[in-house]
Amino acid sequence: MFGVTVRLMSDGELRRLEVLQDLDRRLTSAAAGQLLGLERRQVFRLLKAYRIEGATGLISKRRGRRSNRRKPEALRRAVLTIIRQWYWDFGPTLAAEKLREDHGIALGRETVRQWMIEAGLWRDRKQRKRIHQPRPRRDCVGELVQVDGSEHWWFEDRGPQCTLLVFVDDATGRLMHLQFVESESTFAYFHAARAYLEEHGKPVAFYSDKHSIFRVNSKEAAGGDGVTQFGRALLALNIDIISWGGGRQTTAVTWPRQGL
Repeated sequence: MFGVTVRLMSDGELRRLEVLQDLDRRLTSAAAGQLLGLERRQVFRLLKAYRIEGATGLISKRRGRRSNRRKPEALRRAVLTIIRQWYWDFGPTLAAEKLREDHGIALGRETVRQWMIEAGLWRDRKQRKRIHQPRPRRDCVGELVQVDGSEHWWFEDRGPQCTLLVFVDDATGRLMHLQFVESESTFAYFHAARAYLEEHGKPVAFYSDKHSIFRVNSKEAAGGDGVTQFGRALLALNIDIISWGGGRQTTAVTWPRQGL
């Protein structure tokens, strides 16, 4: 029975037990009070309880009792009934406001939130977080090539800030072409794409972000067809562009294929 009691003690109560066991042997009451953060009279009160009841006397008497701040169960059921009937699609903050304004029930937002979660009427942020399945890699080398630019102080103080253009094979993750340029511009991508094509041949598609070099959202901004200069060059080569934004894949930007 004694061993079971000790396992149920909190870390703070176990600490008190260790200090009180040393009190009679090598610690003074002042030193014990300093270690526990208690006054001398509180130390003697704990020591008395320990000598009479053993380790059980150090366990809080409030353990397992209902909190004085806990709301009545009837109130919780009534609130959840109202929410289910009228505010099932509301968040906790707005539901708490409506309960106070329209039903005269003043509850904290956190209380309403906990009750709604327990009743399955609300999910917290972790539960609501969407899990995006990773896009499957292509099967063949050179089929899809990811292109991107990274502006950085690549040479530290030994040179100016520049951009590294990167061409990565989607199937294998292999770095196919790397090229330092002054900036991420259409002219720079023309030269980098030419170097890639001369060395590795033509891919089915390039996979890029929504940089203005690859895509425009307004057709008027590109002469009415919504295609950039770089995009027209790829169109002539029968290469598609698949663009992503904010870390997730979006609809492919493609044009009618021409004969080779």
